Amino acid sequence: MPIHIPFRRSAAAAVLVAATLTACGTQQGGEVRSAASAAASSASPQPSFSPRPLCARSDRTPEEIPASSAPAPDEGGDRQEAGQGHPDMPPNYADNHAYRMAGKLTEEARARGEASAELIRGELEQAMREGDLSDERLKKALKNLGCGEEHGVYVGHGFYSVHTGNACVSGNASQDGITSNVHGAYIEPQPGTGPCVRNQGGH
Repeated sequence: MPIHIPFRRSAAAAVLVAATLTACGTQQGGEVRSAASAAASSASPQPSFSPRPLCARSDRTPEEIPASSAPAPDEGGDRQEAGQGHPDMPPNYADNHAYRMAGKLTEEARARGEASAELIRGELEQAMREGDLSDERLKKALKNLGCGEEHGVYVGHGFYSVHTGNACVSGNASQDGITSNVHGAYIEPQPGTGPCVRNQGGH
């Protein structure tokens, strides 16, 4: 027996179905637009870091500063340790230890770093003449040159490191003498220290 649905009920059902489909389409479109907006926002370039303030500043220009003959950490030992020239190392040794490499410096940044290292050695030599190379005294010597916490200063057991705003200067201070190296900041420095302390961990 045929079933007859009143016209009004059929029309109402059709309107309800159409409204539901339209609402779904609007919601999906909104989700797509929201996802696209989020993707566009995340794709926007973000600054990687803020430049460090300068400290241990020298009045000498880069042209007046002789280049150091001492190999910087990113130019010798690390590269050798990363497996170059060592056929017995695993094939992926260099990749696994790349985080221990120091960043490269421009010629100007290195020259300014050398000038800062000269000033730092002068301050540390004064501490040596005083017979006080305690961690606190080394920190005070760096502070005399305007190098503080904002420069990533780290001092421990005669070792010191600081980022002058141009380059890292690190080395050792003992009654045997003062040493210094100029190099770039490490990709992944030792946790809890500063940007100029080589990571002693492993991957």
